[in-house]
Amino acid sequence: MGNAQEKPPGSGGGGEQATPGSRRRGRGAGSVEKPQSQTSPQKGVANGTQREKSHEEESQDRPAVDTSYLDAPAGALPPHLGRLKNEGNHLFKNGQFGAALEKYTQAIDGCADAGIDSPEDLCILHSNRAACYLKDGNSTDCIQDCNRALELQPYSLKPLLRRAMAYESLERYRKAYVDYKTVLQIDTGVQAAHDSVHRITKLLIEQDGPEWREKLPEIPAVPLSVQQQHWEKPVSAEVLQARAARAAQEEARRQESRFTLLKQEGNDLVKRSCFQEALDKYSECLKIKPNECAVYTNRAICFLKLSRYEEAKQDCDSALQLEPLNKKAFYRRALAHKGLQDYLSASSDLQEVLQLDPNVHEAEQELEVVTGLLRQSLMDSTAHTPRV
Repeated sequence: MGNAQEKPPGSGGGGEQATPGSRRRGRGAGSVEKPQSQTSPQKGVANGTQREKSHEEESQDRPAVDTSYLDAPAGALPPHLGRLKNEGNHLFKNGQFGAALEKYTQAIDGCADAGIDSPEDLCILHSNRAACYLKDGNSTDCIQDCNRALELQPYSLKPLLRRAMAYESLERYRKAYVDYKTVLQIDTGVQAAHDSVHRITKLLIEQDGPEWREKLPEIPAVPLSVQQQHWEKPVSAEVLQARAARAAQEEARRQESRFTLLKQEGNDLVKRSCFQEALDKYSECLKIKPNECAVYTNRAICFLKLSRYEEAKQDCDSALQLEPLNKKAFYRRALAHKGLQDYLSASSDLQEVLQLDPNVHEAEQELEVVTGLLRQSLMDSTAHTPRV
């Protein structure tokens, strides 16, 4: 569960003020009990008469629910408590924070009842419940659970990060700053901590002036052994998948930015009649996005201007495979055919343009020219044909 780094909640210590060891009540005294439906059960119709669906039929209507996640490994917890923890994780991932909190509380209470003393497992349960409190805006109980988790496992990264977020939401900026800086001693790659340190530094300078550092609590020095344990800890498949997804998103953003820049540079070079340089930019674009129709039609202009008619035709062919009704591709392919002296194909493409848009005057004018060239080529061909 809580591998995601939560943003500090917008409100303070609101929400239910239960102590970390207590259970939430299912329904408050002031809540409204919904009346039971007065309608009869859903009925089916068979041979003109209505009958109630059997329990077996209703079971067949419902899709099977995958509950295999309940039996996933859960540290040293016994099976019944491990299932509670796994169910809490599942509920948390699906945004059901109150229900997840109940499961973690049951697991924590179950450990106490069974006399289980596993600091690592209890630390995780308290940290997970703290994440639920944080999501619900209950920063006070979040801090209490994080304190308990850190008593069990000092310098645990997630409880430190969640406590920092809770402190920040309560505007206890000095304590938040200390926790964020401690997090960064353990793992410098936690971007949320970097962002929060920058944000809180500005607030503390405004609040306390140039002497702001002197008013901070002492920042603990994290032992090197803790840092090594953090990096040597085996990474779960879930964390690896999340990292891979983030890396893929970052690479996609980077490539999108590069594509946009290259395309704009190509367009600017065309305006300055630097066709070879523009062609190179468009070719780089197509390495990033090989299915971008507009880049093929843009590069076709460069090939036409450089009298590379066969390559211009190929680019237009590629564009028309992507967008079969692209009139720019038809028009530029017509010019390529004209350059290759294939006037019949040029005429056919220009007619396609005018069928798609009768108001393309350049196509009308070009069609007249190509028609004249086609007529002339036919006359020349007839004149050179030997008579029998």
